[in-house]
Amino acid sequence: MSWTTTADAEAFVAAAGDFLHADPAGNSVILTVVETIRRGGGFAAGAGDEVLGWYQAQGEPVTGAFMHTAPYPVHVAAMPAEAVGPLVDLLAGGGGAAVPGVGGDRAATDAFAAAWSERTGTRAHVQRRMRLHRLDALVEPDPPPPGTAVVAGPEHRDVLVAWYEAFAAEIGEPHRDVDPQVDDRIAYGGAFLWLGDGGEPVSLAGRTRLVAGQVRIAPVYTPPERRGRGYAAGATAAVTRAALDAGAREVLLYTDLANPTANRLYEHLGYRGVEDRVTVSFDA
Repeated sequence: MSWTTTADAEAFVAAAGDFLHADPAGNSVILTVVETIRRGGGFAAGAGDEVLGWYQAQGEPVTGAFMHTAPYPVHVAAMPAEAVGPLVDLLAGGGGAAVPGVGGDRAATDAFAAAWSERTGTRAHVQRRMRLHRLDALVEPDPPPPGTAVVAGPEHRDVLVAWYEAFAAEIGEPHRDVDPQVDDRIAYGGAFLWLGDGGEPVSLAGRTRLVAGQVRIAPVYTPPERRGRGYAAGATAAVTRAALDAGAREVLLYTDLANPTANRLYEHLGYRGVEDRVTVSFDA
């Protein structure tokens, strides 16, 4: 039994697709990010920086998978216990991009973090606690906030770039060039803006491409001075409707459990918690 790694998203999907599609909600991050990579969406820090891998015994189906798009943490799918040590050895000794942390499947995350700390001598600590939500039935904001939703176009590029950067900084993501991701979202209509009464953008809600019958909502961002007026609810409802109209059987999103306001917002819109996860960071 061994790990196979590649930077080729097509090869990864061909090998690990059936395994990932068996739990599309649990694997939504890997599925949607890899789909973006396949489409040339510029998710990783640079072309070819991503490392994708699957775990498979000779003649047996795939039973584990991971994704590392530097400078982000490693993202792990479910995997057997015996796969964790070899994956840690592979990433610690391969001379590739640094591993700042790990997240994904909870059991695999915990096992990887413990093994990584033992292998490298670094300290593991929980950076963020998150909850995966699935849409039950969309509940429109009542009353709706003032204004209207629009699909973001090239004319909105500057505000999207600024807000993607602000969102990443607010949640503690590593700095990177967001321009390729913004251009990709504009290209397929994956970003919605809520415009206030004066026609100015006041909130953002994005969605991934449809893959494995599902769409993941991300990011949702309202500038601090615009918060508390229902704009995020309007933008999220609009992007959720668009996902359903695009044929999504499931609409998913993650929330930070440290943000009770956001969790209440999505509950009011009809999203229900599925499972909790953590992102673990490694310190020297």
